[in-house]
Amino acid sequence: MNLLRLAAKSVWNRRLTAALVVLSIAIGVALLLGVERLRTQARASFSQTLTGTDLIVGARGGPVNLLLYSVFRIGDATNNIKWRTVEALASWPDVAWQVPLSLGDSHRGYRVLGTSAAYFEHYRYGAQRQLAFANGVAFGALFDTVLGAEAAARLNYRVGDRIILSHGAGKVSFREHADKPFTVVGILAPTGTPVDRTVHVSLEGIEAVHVDWVAGAPLPGHTLSAEQVLALKLVPKSVTAVLIGLKSKLSVFNVQRAINDYRDEPLLAILPGLTLQQLWDLLSIGEQTLLAISGLAVGCGLMVMLTALITGLNERRREMAILRALGAHPWQIFSMLIGEALLLSLCGVLAGFVLLQAVLWLALPVLGGQTGLTIASWPPSVRELEMLMWVLTAGVMGGALPAFRVYRLSLADGLTLRI
Repeated sequence: MNLLRLAAKSVWNRRLTAALVVLSIAIGVALLLGVERLRTQARASFSQTLTGTDLIVGARGGPVNLLLYSVFRIGDATNNIKWRTVEALASWPDVAWQVPLSLGDSHRGYRVLGTSAAYFEHYRYGAQRQLAFANGVAFGALFDTVLGAEAAARLNYRVGDRIILSHGAGKVSFREHADKPFTVVGILAPTGTPVDRTVHVSLEGIEAVHVDWVAGAPLPGHTLSAEQVLALKLVPKSVTAVLIGLKSKLSVFNVQRAINDYRDEPLLAILPGLTLQQLWDLLSIGEQTLLAISGLAVGCGLMVMLTALITGLNERRREMAILRALGAHPWQIFSMLIGEALLLSLCGVLAGFVLLQAVLWLALPVLGGQTGLTIASWPPSVRELEMLMWVLTAGVMGGALPAFRVYRLSLADGLTLRI
């Protein structure tokens, strides 16, 4: 304890240099832990977004792209599925249920999803959890809408408010369906998934706002009011994707093959879990690269500490010689230098962890709103704690080099040193 107290006073005596060393280590540690937390929790968040769905069906294209736009609302579909195909799939004997999804419009930066009432019954997330309502009920009328928890909170909407959809998926749109407003009839409970950032309407509602539009623009001279649209019998022409649940898990590959070989329309059926694993395989090289860069940043911080300790040895040789003259053993001098390295490393690790928490606290609202990721700031994982222990170990081992040099300095060398 006396040696640690002496090491702490020695570090405090050089507090400006020590602060720079701690800052260098802290930045590297924060970067290392941040990359690890983003990597692991992004995987966990993505894997919990959709459960209980056996197949996702969309227009033929890339499986990863189909997963991204249908589940995570990232990107857009290259083509749609005809409605008669959706009806045909529903009649297959192995299909227990299906949920059609139609994407395309937005509301103040939040994606609009056209779907059926089956969405609230069959959509599952996390540990097979069903969607629940914080307020209100599911849509029933043509111009009803159900908001996700985050969309309602950020836009300060309540049940009974009226909203206007915008054409296209951009954050800013100059083409709005202002003549056909929707009424908020329900707000979903938070799920930690892209559902929270989605505006839900019926498939017929999607058709209603586009009934007098052609090629992405209103049809001149043929505008229909909301009252006139209510009198029409609206049937969807196409949808973006379909979620399918099967009666038996054993038939999943047979149904997938049958859908991929569907003759009336080029389709693609994917298994969500398998496709998500393909996505991680694609991103694994980038993940490892980021971890390596973060490790180098930590290494640079430890090198700064080592450089500071070695550089200060010549200035401290008389100090060490006086300690030796006062009866300190060489191993005690060695231990004091190791203690300084330990204190600097420990302070750097703690400062890096605090820095990461602060960055997450500031960035989580923006990160969640932009990417849909749910990143928990606490508690640290076992792997993160192991990383911190490795950083401390590396710091102590780095401090062994200057400590060994001091150990070899002779008493006469220090006493005869000119100042």
